[in-house]
Amino acid sequence: MNKNTGDAARKAASRKLILIIGFIVVSFNLRPAITSVGPLIVSIKADLNLTSGTAGFLVALPVLAFALSSSFAPCFGRKAGSERAILLSMILLIAGILIRSSGFISGLFIGTGLIGVGIAVSNVLLPAIIKEKLPTKIPLMMGIYTASLGVFAAVAVGVSVPLAEGLKLGWQKSLGAWVILAILGLIFWLPQVSQLSSKTARPPTLTPVSGSLFRSRLAWQVTVFMGCISFLFYCLIAWLPEIIHSHGFSYNTAGWMASVFQFVAIPVSFVTPIVAGKLKDQKAIVIGVGVLLSLAFVGLMFVSGSAWALLCCVFIIGAAMGVGFSMAMTFFVLRAQNARDVASLSGMAQSFGYLMAAVGPILVGFLFDVSGSWTLPLVALVAVTVLSMLAGFGAGRNAYVLQETEN
Repeated sequence: MNKNTGDAARKAASRKLILIIGFIVVSFNLRPAITSVGPLIVSIKADLNLTSGTAGFLVALPVLAFALSSSFAPCFGRKAGSERAILLSMILLIAGILIRSSGFISGLFIGTGLIGVGIAVSNVLLPAIIKEKLPTKIPLMMGIYTASLGVFAAVAVGVSVPLAEGLKLGWQKSLGAWVILAILGLIFWLPQVSQLSSKTARPPTLTPVSGSLFRSRLAWQVTVFMGCISFLFYCLIAWLPEIIHSHGFSYNTAGWMASVFQFVAIPVSFVTPIVAGKLKDQKAIVIGVGVLLSLAFVGLMFVSGSAWALLCCVFIIGAAMGVGFSMAMTFFVLRAQNARDVASLSGMAQSFGYLMAAVGPILVGFLFDVSGSWTLPLVALVAVTVLSMLAGFGAGRNAYVLQETEN
């Protein structure tokens, strides 16, 4: 009897380890295929004779695909089963990367769209898998998840040009190289589908949500917080180098300083879910993020000529954004009582959030064109930061969506 119990425990531990490895490798794939495009956009434009507007749409297309696909991902997960849905998302990602690297304009856009859809499905369903299968390891796994996004997003930006020019691969093979990581994601996730098939022929792992999240104030607070953080993040990705350059620094220096913003976010994005999981509520974290971001944005309005002061502002922004984004993703798990609600909340918040993310850089660019300086755009970022604090204060309370009473 004891031997049987020990064998069962070892098998359970082995299945859990395989799930964790699969989760991590799939997480590695959720940004590189997108962030690798930016550094190569000049080469892509020249090779395919794209206009600046068309190239801009290419960069925005994955974010738009996130917004459109995230709302459908929970339904897809319920019908196919979350494990199978994530496997299919990896297949879509592989197909998208290969089609995008074909060298044809049509393939470039079709492939990019497929990449966005594939990533969106995993974005939404991975937190639900963790809630269902690893409920005691949620803070650690969400920390790994958000840190993985940051690390591989930064790596993709850094190696794209060296692959294309240093190794003479060209932009097509440089972008296509990420198919190797996607294939690894597919391979390491396959055991989850195999285990599901060996246990039962029933595909769904998520049953329909027990109520409408659109009537939940807490769900909207999480959604608005996610939207504001996404808005700020993509605005900074697009315009922070220009803001730094406006203070008299070269584009080379501005690019280096902007990279600090992304790398600083990585370690804090790992630690945040672990700390958040130990707290009764997360209101203080959200307020801290808002205060730091507001101070740093105001600093960017007045800092001029001082590299150290400017770098300090950028460092604060990076740390605060790392905490904010990680907290936004962790809210999906903390504010939902079960896997089905995690998937639905994640889909709702990411759909709205990435729609705001797509609009953000356009709005900030418009405000700059109208005003002729970066003061008005930075004021707008402060306003969005304040909105994020208001929404985040509600999202940070110790309650579950569809059960609004605090615990």
